Amino acid sequence: MKVSRRAHVPPFAVMEVLAAANARRAAGESIINLCVGEPATGASEVVRRRAIDLLESGDLGYTEALGAPALREAIAGHYRRWYDLEIDPARVAVTTGSSGGFLLAFLASFDVGDRVALARPGYPAYRNILTALGCEVVELDCGPASRYQPTISQLMEAYYEAGLDGLVVASPANPTGTMIPPGDLALLADWCTQHDVRLISDEIYHGIVYGSGAGAGAGSGAGGSAGAAATAAEHLDSGAVVVNSFSKYWAMTGWRLGWLLLPEQLVAPVDALAGNVALSPPALAQHAGVAAFSPEGYAAAAENVARYAASRELVLNRLDDLGWTQTAPADGAFYVYADVSASGLDSVTWCERVLAEAGVALTPGTDFDDVHGHDWVRLSFAADPTLVAQAVERLVTWRRSV
Repeated sequence: MKVSRRAHVPPFAVMEVLAAANARRAAGESIINLCVGEPATGASEVVRRRAIDLLESGDLGYTEALGAPALREAIAGHYRRWYDLEIDPARVAVTTGSSGGFLLAFLASFDVGDRVALARPGYPAYRNILTALGCEVVELDCGPASRYQPTISQLMEAYYEAGLDGLVVASPANPTGTMIPPGDLALLADWCTQHDVRLISDEIYHGIVYGSGAGAGAGSGAGGSAGAAATAAEHLDSGAVVVNSFSKYWAMTGWRLGWLLLPEQLVAPVDALAGNVALSPPALAQHAGVAAFSPEGYAAAAENVARYAASRELVLNRLDDLGWTQTAPADGAFYVYADVSASGLDSVTWCERVLAEAGVALTPGTDFDDVHGHDWVRLSFAADPTLVAQAVERLVTWRRSV
């Protein structure tokens, strides 16, 4: 029996690194895992308490395909609170994580053979989902000159080469942590509108920003400010799609809960697709997720961001000791993307040796960039700051010994 060609996409290599790290830990080795972009704290107490109440007495049957009304309204309120935007809850689609959101957005926006541009390095699932759906992925080689983000000139070149149907951007981005300034995002959105190109904006790391935007989106109580994190929600009426998630800022990875903000023309198609693909997102996560938008929920998330900021400074202050002379600007998210070519090792070998000899798990850049990624690695500082400090010390000691 055949296996479909669409299934022949590469696995997410970080999961292989995680499996290797877990195997060593199970064998009794001391392993510090900095390979996965997963907040160490987990869901806030207010969300967990609400989930317990629901398990004891709540209705956990199917919700509407686009999500429970209370959660859609809470998400709309979040955009009013952070971005001063009025979003119609009818344009909010709750999804099974941002992964489910990308699948629905891509299915609703693109046909087989459509050309969709995205930055390289970048999150590999964009490329792999699009490939599995029969789209042609147009990778834009984005380096330090453009802060690892796509430019209008690159889009023009791709457009005039063979047309373009979509653009996927991420700000803050994985693995680089770089952000698109508000003016640049507006220019990209305007260009997409003028050229009939669907803009899909991955904003799952909103709220986790540093530097001049430190604390952005992480205000105390029910307040907060989006700060330097510009949202494509301002361009919904021009056809843009926003993807977001509870996994990162609210530390709810395993709850599998995300959302889309949709232009009017995509609401009905996504509704129909969602009902057929998954019936509805997880009901327990949805009803408990409303509590994430409470004052307690925002406060807990803000505390997490403060921990990430401390870990980020700890890593950046040791770059010379680590031998990492070239890194991407870690403006947001919780990653440092570093060039390790000076070691004389390719990134896969470097990560294998660091795991075996120093007990630290990092991700090779080949997961995010199949052209230049053999020189780069990604360190996640979403772990507890104490563990991040121990890992950095191990890496420095290992480097001095080899």
